[in-house]
Amino acid sequence: MMSQGVPARAEAWGARPRRARVLGLPWPSLGCPERDPSRGARMGNSALRAHVETAQKTGVFQLKDRGLTEFPSELQKLTSNLRTIDLSNNKIDSLPPLLIGKFTLLKSLSLNNNKLTFLPDELCNLKKLESLSLNNNHLRELPSTFGQLSALKTLSLSGNQLGTLPPQLCSLRHLDVMDLSKNQIRSIPDIVGELQAIEINLNQNQISQISVKISCCPRLKVLRLEENCLELNMLPQSILSDSQICLLAVEGNLFEIKKLRELEGYDKYMERFTATKKKFA
Repeated sequence: MMSQGVPARAEAWGARPRRARVLGLPWPSLGCPERDPSRGARMGNSALRAHVETAQKTGVFQLKDRGLTEFPSELQKLTSNLRTIDLSNNKIDSLPPLLIGKFTLLKSLSLNNNKLTFLPDELCNLKKLESLSLNNNHLRELPSTFGQLSALKTLSLSGNQLGTLPPQLCSLRHLDVMDLSKNQIRSIPDIVGELQAIEINLNQNQISQISVKISCCPRLKVLRLEENCLELNMLPQSILSDSQICLLAVEGNLFEIKKLRELEGYDKYMERFTATKKKFA
């Protein structure tokens, strides 16, 4: 049992706008841009050219909420210029294999709220890519070469149709934040112990089993498991007693939070949590 005077529970921002009770600190959640239904008309060629000309100077190409159904072919002129591409809130259903892998300086790619069903292998040629945001598409799997995105630090795949934890993610040695919330993942296999992420968001999946290997993640500090299908006996106690995790969010599963506080190792978890809280005080 926890020592007297240590908070029984803390609050953090959950996966939804409401405040959810979690075992940790306020921690920024990965957000998803919202679709504006009032802006859907496809833009004209002259307007597109103007955006291309601006991007050639700035290195940033942003076209959101424009009803685009295709990745703009005009960007082939900027493969050696662009550092940021944001085409969120459009209707793009595929990425051109012969073009997407040629953006040699690209550091950030955002295609949230589109209609992507797969990613071409050529995407994984983006060796400088640090941030990839593909929230709210229709992705069921990742390319087998996804681990070649060696510079990737932030990966957002919330609101897709992933049924398993992609093993390719274990090859991303510099990954800091990984958001796989709102997918269809049912279990977390042993390979999870090889992940290098600092924060993993698995909120709102269908998870009922978690490998004890999750406690072996060398850098994992924040683990979000809210609104899944976990029974208390399926939550590895080593998460509490033998991991680096200092913020554990488990509200909305098949057990009462007060039962978690009775598990062996909970005191050790609260020591880590309290120490982290002091750092941010």
